[in-house]
This record gives sequence, structure tokens and C-alpha cells, in this order.
Amino acid sequence: MDGRPRDGDGAGEPAPAPPGEPADADEGAGRGEEEARERARAAERFREHTRDPLRAGGAGEGEDAEDGGDGPAVLAAAAAARRTGRRLFEAGRDLNTIDRSYISSAHIGDIHLRLDAHRPGTRMRSGPVPEEELRGLRRLHVEPEGYVRLREALRTRRLLVLGAAPGTGRTMTALCLLDEVTAGAAGGGTPTGSGARVHRADPEHGVRGLVELLGDADDAGDPDAPRTSGTAPGRGYLVELPPAGPGSAPPDALDLDGLAASLAGRRAFAVIVVTIGSAANALMAGRYGMTCLPVPTRELLTARLRDRLREHVPPAAGSGTGDGARPDPGELLASALARADAEEVGNAIGLEDLRPAEVEVLASLLAGRVTGAITDEELLAGCRDLAARQAREWFTGVDRGSAVPRTGAERGVVGPSAASLFHPVAFRLALAVLGGVPYGVVASAAHLLTWELSVQADPDTTPARPLFCDDPDTDLVLARADLRRGRTEVAGAEVEAGLVWYRGAALPSAVLAEVWDRHFPVRAPMVRWLRLLADDPRPGVWMRAAVAAGELCVRDFDHGHGELIRPLARARATRRRFFAATAMDQVAGHPSHRPAVHKLVDDWSRSESAALRWTAAMTLGYGNAAPGTEEALDALARTGTRGEGAGVAVASFNTVRLMASSEAGKVMERVAAWVRHRREEYRDLGLVTVVRFAATEVNEVLAEGPDSPLGERRDQPLPLALAAVHPGLVPVMAAPLRVALDTPRSRDAALDALESLLRSAVRADGMERTRPGLAELLPHLVREKHELQRLDWLLRRMMNDRDDPLPEDRARSLWWLAVPAGRGSPKGENHVR
Repeated sequence: MDGRPRDGDGAGEPAPAPPGEPADADEGAGRGEEEARERARAAERFREHTRDPLRAGGAGEGEDAEDGGDGPAVLAAAAAARRTGRRLFEAGRDLNTIDRSYISSAHIGDIHLRLDAHRPGTRMRSGPVPEEELRGLRRLHVEPEGYVRLREALRTRRLLVLGAAPGTGRTMTALCLLDEVTAGAAGGGTPTGSGARVHRADPEHGVRGLVELLGDADDAGDPDAPRTSGTAPGRGYLVELPPAGPGSAPPDALDLDGLAASLAGRRAFAVIVVTIGSAANALMAGRYGMTCLPVPTRELLTARLRDRLREHVPPAAGSGTGDGARPDPGELLASALARADAEEVGNAIGLEDLRPAEVEVLASLLAGRVTGAITDEELLAGCRDLAARQAREWFTGVDRGSAVPRTGAERGVVGPSAASLFHPVAFRLALAVLGGVPYGVVASAAHLLTWELSVQADPDTTPARPLFCDDPDTDLVLARADLRRGRTEVAGAEVEAGLVWYRGAALPSAVLAEVWDRHFPVRAPMVRWLRLLADDPRPGVWMRAAVAAGELCVRDFDHGHGELIRPLARARATRRRFFAATAMDQVAGHPSHRPAVHKLVDDWSRSESAALRWTAAMTLGYGNAAPGTEEALDALARTGTRGEGAGVAVASFNTVRLMASSEAGKVMERVAAWVRHRREEYRDLGLVTVVRFAATEVNEVLAEGPDSPLGERRDQPLPLALAAVHPGLVPVMAAPLRVALDTPRSRDAALDALESLLRSAVRADGMERTRPGLAELLPHLVREKHELQRLDWLLRRMMNDRDDPLPEDRARSLWWLAVPAGRGSPKGENHVR
């Protein structure tokens, strides 16, 4: 059965001949063949406009067709990566609430916050630990799980290798262990003279340095304490070993045995603190190694609050110590813990687990709030500062030691050490940009950034890094990150993988803000690095990098626009322009910068540069780059009707992206006006948009979050998902699609799109997929006799497809979706039913 389309609803084109029907007999054979060839050429030009907009770059500058991507799979992966990347920076944090640029502590009300117990960039040197400090530690220390086992092991072996992550209270635990065992060895007494029971040993000298120190005590006497026999009995030593990097090796079993023997000979003790990770595995697996578990945040916070409330609960005014003079400490503690559990406090903190120094600050804030010393706003401001404090500790003074000028034989050496110095910094930055991707992706990006940082720090030296010295476990520990099982997309297919995330939603923003705002020399290597990521073919990389670039531009738009956005917006490569468009949209998400983005994008859409017009169209497709939907559609129409069709592909694609927004009705009305426009370039733009709309799945264009009504239908064609969710849009949606089906140059592409919609009704396993949407849409597409005939012809063609024949019962089911019971078929017709 053939299907005869009628005249093109104002499109100004004659109806095509039905499939397989010969040309009019009155026409000459030569003229008919030429018209057929012209129709075929017009149809092929039309199909070109409906293909992947990343391949159809539209720059008019010799674009390499291989640069764009791989069609719908790339667009879907890019949209998903953007949604994930935006969630990294959606905490809405004000990182400048407390300006900590020049302070190490702050007063909020009557509460004194000790913000920097340990100054970044400083290192503990050797020397005695004062007894007063040990008493304070004993009062504040909360014993972690397994503490008794640690103490007994230290007493028995005199040497303990304590493995834990930095900042988890491991040093406090080590000092408390040494305090207990040395107090027992000394019979509870205090050493005489200037001696002290616990000493910190210089970490630069390590285990061998401590062995030499113990040996020197026999040969030359101990300068810190009077000599009795060898060293004072019961002395304890703390050694904090930095993570082993290239060019340095951790102590081996022989070193530890030698130290243990020296300690036993002098009745002394030592705790070696190491960072858990692959480099320390050999130490931890030996007879001296034990893990120090962190104290749970809740337990630690409760203990700190009790201590703070004892300090800050004031007596009632004018009441001395009588009844009711002081609030009930139990009630205050319960109130403080309840505030700590409040969602707004948790969001302000933005860290999954707190370290002892952070708990100390939080306890001070909560105690101040429940005693009325500070307000809720001040409480939340102090909580927001915790992530910024961690970022500052990570980055301040990282390369201070390497900044000393090298002379003589030292010049030109230390390439590997420069890379080792910057690798932890680079990993934290890479994770801030690429959170949620497999570890290997973050590590690879970190190595690229390590190179750029090393070159910036020492342009005269070629950076180098050993190939077999990476330590994934240490990378994660030093970055407060972990691996979580999840799924990642590879070439359109999802696979299981271990994905890397910060242990805290506030850390990505804090890390980028710290580096971009406070360390200006790092901007140049970061810009070069982001440009490298813009060229990465994996959407999960370049799209996340684009979102992060937008966040950086918000913090200094003049610099970010000049160094990142504008150069990439004019690039030949479509991926680079897409990167710039995404960064601009991220900037537009901040109300303070939205007017500037509107002005720039409007200028781009009017530019003589085809590349800038293309970038403007991609930015407009996100829905934030114009004052309203009407203005965005006006700008897209300018792009799509200039340059003899060069911008049709990108303009139509971004019009379809707007159809996935809450303004879908306005967009469809504009498209319906385009297809009936008196000018052919507008009709082409409208027809291409309609066909692209019919062939697009939701996951290719969905920009909104999980709360979008289309979120549960991401694998469905966009028209059918909209028809199911918003049935009221179906009439305005169907009208331009009927025009496309009746117009010769768009008919073949529209029929292919309609076939794809019909085949989507059920999944491969037979489960229902898009039938609700088809039930809404199809009756509006077959309102006249020739449209019923066309549907019948299309269903028969699908049934006779050699590669993928449509089962007859499924064809009948689709027919009755289009022709509901009671409507019937034209008389005398033998349709599929």
C-alpha cells in the first residue's frame, strides 16, 4: 500500500510522487530524470544538516570532520558528564565568609577559634615535648579503637610503626602512647634536670638518624638530659616519616631491627608514624607495623563539646552558684549535637568525616551557638571555612624549599624531585576538576598538570618522573578521597569501574578557589592544562574540565575570559568551542555574571566569525545565555539562516536542546512558525529542527538535574517522552512534523525518524518502552487519508525489512495506536490491522 503525501502545508513545494511510482508520463524523460536527481541532491543536503553538529562544525575554516565526535553517544556522554560536573560545584558555598588571608585565629563573639594549630608548610623539628603539652594531650585525647593493643605492643617491642592517614589524630595518639609507656618505665616520676620523657626526632634524618642519636648518647652524652648510664631510662621518641617519593626509600626490616635493639639497650621507646599506602606496605606488614584507626567523628565531637561547654557555660547573672545558676550541661550538649546533625550545618561543612583539628573548631562553634555567644549565620560561616582551611593547608608553601636558587653542580638536577613535589598538588587539582571518573583518568590528568607545574617552576629543567613509583593508595589518602564502585560510559556503553571522589562535597570548590585566588603563578600552568583537557576525546574529561573552567572564570572573569573562553570560542576544533560554550553557561549560572554573559553571547551571535556564532548557539542551547527563551530563539535563528546553511546544524540542535527545558511549548510554537515562513532559509531551519527533534533521545539534550520530569525517560526519544509527560504539547508538536513528512526534501529523513519512533515502542526484551508517548502522538500524525496511507506503507516496509523485520502483531498494535477504536480506516482500503 502506497502513501501519498499532500501539499506541504504552506511549505511551497509540490507533493512528492509516492514510493516506487514513476514520473508523470507527460514530462520528458530527460527533464524527469534531472528533477529526480535534483530532488535527491536536495534530500541529501537536508540530511547533512540533520547529522552530528559536532562534525558539522560550521566554522567555514576547513574543519576536520574527524574532530567532532561520534554522534549521539558523544552528546549523551557529554550531557551526563556536565550534570555530574555541575554537582561538584552546586554546594552554593561562599568561601570568603571568613577572610583567612592574613590570620591564624579568629574571634566570633566570645569564642576563640584556633584555626591553624599547625601552620602549613612548617615541619616539626627534633626536640623535647613539654610536660604541659603532654598533660593537655592526656586531657583531650580520645582513645581510638584498638588503643590498648597499640600500647601493649609498644611496651613489648619498644618500637611501633603506626600507620594512618595525615590529619586523623595519629600524632596525638603516638604522643599519648609514648607518654603512658615512658611514665610507667620511670615509675610515674618526672625526669630530673632539663630532661624530658618524650622527644620528637627530626623526620629528615629518619630511622637511621634516630639510631645515630641513640649511639651518640653513649659516646658524647645527651645534651638534653644528665647522663646516668647511656641515656635516661624510659625515654620515648616520635618519628614522623613523610610519604616516600621517587629518590627516597622507606626504612627496611634491618633498619627497624637495628633501631629496636638500640632502644632495648637503653630501655627507650619509639613510635614511627607513616602514611598508609603502597609505599608503607612493607613496614606495616612487618612485626612492628600496626594501623591506627581514626576516632569516629561523633565520638570525638561529643568529647570536645563536653570540654568546650565546661569552659564557656557562664553562671546566671547575679545568682552566684545557687539553683538555676548554670544551664544543665546535659541539655546544652544534646542541643549542640542536634545542631551538628541539622542539614544546613552538614551542607555548610561539606565534609564526610572530620579530622581532630576540624572537630575542635566545630565544637567551639557549636558551644558558642548553644550558649548564645554567636548567631546561626556565624555558626554556618565558621562551618564553611573548614574546607577552605583544608585547601589552604594543602597548597600554601608547597614549593617554598625548592625556590632557593641552585648553584654549581645542583643546577639542572632534581627533575624527578620537582615532579614528586608537585604530584600530590596536581592530583588534588585533577580530582577537583574530574571527580567521579576512574582513578586512571584522574592520575593521567594529574601527570599532565605535574609537568606543567614543573615547567612553570623551573623552565630551564626538563621535568622527569620515574615510571614505577606511583602509589594510588597514598594519592587517595593525601587527597581525602576514596574509590567507590560505580558505572562509567565508554563509547556509549556503561561498564563498572572504581570511581574517585573527594570525601566531601565542599572540597572541589575549596581547592579551585584556593589555588586560583591565592596562588596567581599557578594560573598559567592551569590554563595550559585545561586547554589540554579540552582536547581529550573522552566527554567525561573535557566536559567536566569545561564546567570547572567556568567556575574559575567566575572568580576572575577578566582573566578567565581572556585566557580560556575567548581563545577556545574562536578555535577551529568544535570540541574546543563546545568547551568554551559550556564554561560560559557555567558562568551564567551565577546571577552576578549573567548579564555579562548575555551581552557577550548576543555579540557572538551577530559576529562575522562563523566560529563565534557556532559557540554562541551551543551556549544558548543550555538555556541560560539569553534573557529569555524568545531572545535565545531569535539568536539561534540568526545563526541558522546565515552563511548559506552553514549554521543550520548547530542552530537546529540547540533549538532541540531548548525543547527539553521547561519552555518546550514556546520553542515548538517558534519552530512551527519557521516551517511556514515565507523565506526558504527559515523553512529549512524549521524542517531540520523538526527532523532532528524526532531523531533525538532525551539523554542527548537533557541539561536539568534528576528532578526533571524527563529524568526517568532518558533512554526514550524526546518527542515521545514529552508526549507522555506533557500531553498538552502534542498538537503543536505534531503539526510541524506533519509538514516535514509532506515536504519532498525532508520527507525521507522524516520517514526514517518516524520509523525510529515506531520501533522504540517496546524494548528488545519485549517490555513496554514508549507506547504511552506513541499513543498520544500518532493519532495527531495521521489525521487525513494520505497520512493513514503513509503510515500503512511505512509499517509494511518495516515488516519487510530484511535485517530487522517488524513482527506482524507488533505492526498491528502500532496501527491501532494511531487509529483508536471507533475511528476506523478509510473505506475500501486494506490497511495493516
